[in-house]
Amino acid sequence: MKLHAIQTGSVRIKTAQVEGRGRGLRRRLAIFADRAWTEWLPTYAWIVDHPEGVIVVDTGQGAHLLESGKSLHPYVRWEVAFRIDRDEEIGPQLRALGIGVRDVKRVVLTHMHVDHDGGLAHFPQSEILVAASELRTASGWAGRLRGYLPNRWPSWFDPTPLGLAPEAFGPFAASKRLTKAGDVVAVATPGHTANHLSIIVEQGDTTFFLAGDTSYDERLMLAGRVDGVSVDDDVASATLDAIKRLAHTRRMVYLPTHDPQSASRLESGRLVESPEANSDADGAGSEEPPNIDRPGVAAVKVKQ
Repeated sequence: MKLHAIQTGSVRIKTAQVEGRGRGLRRRLAIFADRAWTEWLPTYAWIVDHPEGVIVVDTGQGAHLLESGKSLHPYVRWEVAFRIDRDEEIGPQLRALGIGVRDVKRVVLTHMHVDHDGGLAHFPQSEILVAASELRTASGWAGRLRGYLPNRWPSWFDPTPLGLAPEAFGPFAASKRLTKAGDVVAVATPGHTANHLSIIVEQGDTTFFLAGDTSYDERLMLAGRVDGVSVDDDVASATLDAIKRLAHTRRMVYLPTHDPQSASRLESGRLVESPEANSDADGAGSEEPPNIDRPGVAAVKVKQ
């Protein structure tokens, strides 16, 4: 099994979105008052090349997002900017790895914001899994008012609702195994959206946490800093706390979608930077070195 990070272009957002200011509505409105932009941040999609079939976690950006400046939605038009070439979309990059889109058994979306579902058009023959409540939130005119782009979904888009079972995974009360081997698991991580999911990939004694937008980088997760768009401060804080508790009990590599360090963290197997998680981390990089196929794509070979 191999785990790949594929960068599907870059995004710039307001600094008040990365790290929220204040609480509640004040925190969410601060994005529109903020004049400071981040640097260009990567947008990663994740490929789990598993013996039971390839699983794609999020589909990244699509070139259609370059038209966001024409949107009537104030956030999409003025508070975010995208940069991507068509050959940076997930389909061409999969082919460069020797993976055809027909080889992809499942696509799992952590949530349905435009930089996570932008590559859906490449997977007409794959099963697509989405949290049912997330799909309802993102659909129709109400979804468009919330900043989603359901009008950009492919005409064939008919995802399978992903329901979690009452089976605890560490501090997470509900989970869903996505492989028969049980080494790829979905858990609920509400915050950035109310029905956000994260995907856990287990390799021996190491846990790779595909975090979506639970935070914009590892530092903010460890500090428990809620972002600027989460609906409920307390729910988002509880999710960040659960992730930290998981890292305290497992050798965990934390991989958010927009963290500039995610690909190098995957490549090196660098564990979450907390004393509890890193107590025996000195040997973490001593296993078989990862395969790097080309710039922008990192892969770590997972032993069976």
